[in-house]
Amino acid sequence: MAIEVNGASYETDENGYLINLDDWNEDIAKVLAEGEEIEMTQAHWDMVTFLRGYYEEYQIAPAVKVLTKAIATEKEMDKKAASEFLYGLFPKGPGLQACKIAGLPKPTGCV
Repeated sequence: MAIEVNGASYETDENGYLINLDDWNEDIAKVLAEGEEIEMTQAHWDMVTFLRGYYEEYQIAPAVKVLTKAIATEKEMDKKAASEFLYGLFPKGPGLQACKIAGLPKPTGCV
């Protein structure tokens, strides 16, 4: 499979995740977000930046539990509120949707 962005074609797997992580840029993220029916806000971009930084450091996409804990700490809220915040941004699952938009592989443990 592939997506078209600005006249170029980028390979994706059967679930729409980028094959080559180095292909990622903000224009690709916007197209992936449209496919997920997500209108990107600053909060969405902040999550994408966090995910890409985490992946760069650990070479793995964070589990939703790790993501929730990081957001709870950063936003000074409890884990339940952080989880609600994340699902508000990415209703089909913060791990699945956020990682796809960030150009990262599908997180392990996500179905």
